[in-house]
Amino acid sequence: MNEAKIQQYGDELYAALRESRAIAPIREREPELTIEDAYAISTHLLSLRMADGERVVGKKIGVTSRAVQNMLNVHQPDFGYLTDTMLFQSGAKIPISTTMIQPRAEGEIAFLLRRDLQGPGVTNADVLSATDQVYPCFEIVDSRIEDWRIKIEDTVADNASCGVFVVGDRGVDPRKVDLVTCGMVVEKNGDVLSTGAGAAALGSPVNCVAWLANTMGRLGTGLKAGEIILSGSLVPLEPVVAGDRMHLTIGGIGEASVEFV
Repeated sequence: MNEAKIQQYGDELYAALRESRAIAPIREREPELTIEDAYAISTHLLSLRMADGERVVGKKIGVTSRAVQNMLNVHQPDFGYLTDTMLFQSGAKIPISTTMIQPRAEGEIAFLLRRDLQGPGVTNADVLSATDQVYPCFEIVDSRIEDWRIKIEDTVADNASCGVFVVGDRGVDPRKVDLVTCGMVVEKNGDVLSTGAGAAALGSPVNCVAWLANTMGRLGTGLKAGEIILSGSLVPLEPVVAGDRMHLTIGGIGEASVEFV
């Protein structure tokens, strides 16, 4: 795909983001669209957001659990960028009715890095050594593609369908918790909605972060000290509307909550 088209679709996604509206799937309009083209579109979209004053504070890994892969019919991980305007603290009220299009919430484990991770060759031991704390987290995904009719290229171009994210108030040393077997319980409006464990994300959230560091390393960039890395959902995606309240608990790590308005 030539640079003009990359910019065209990045501009289109940027306008959809700012105007809270969906666009026709890009992959349907561009059958020859490649993953590399999609990441180039995502990079252009990010550049437009940064020109508005947004600042990158981390990265997210998407489509890591079998439940989410089956729900979206997308069967490989992807990644996107997190900016400061996307970050909320536990207990926040998020105005999805005015700022989002078709939001869905998922529970994750967030990694706060204390040291850079630059692939290729990053191991799970490297990830644990580079991580300061892990936190309970909600990611509120949102697609700028109509009706979630996404192929992998669509979600990659659309910043991995990221909307906003909510981080718990307290973190723990990742070396003091079993990130494979730790259990998650998600509640919606006071009722238990779903349960999961760390193993749901590519066998371990640590595997996910290593995958991201090595994938981005092959593209010439890495993960930076101080960044927050969302490691992928441990439970199915849940549609949310204004008035919903959600809470999650992760054994050995902590809890987070969010209200949608």
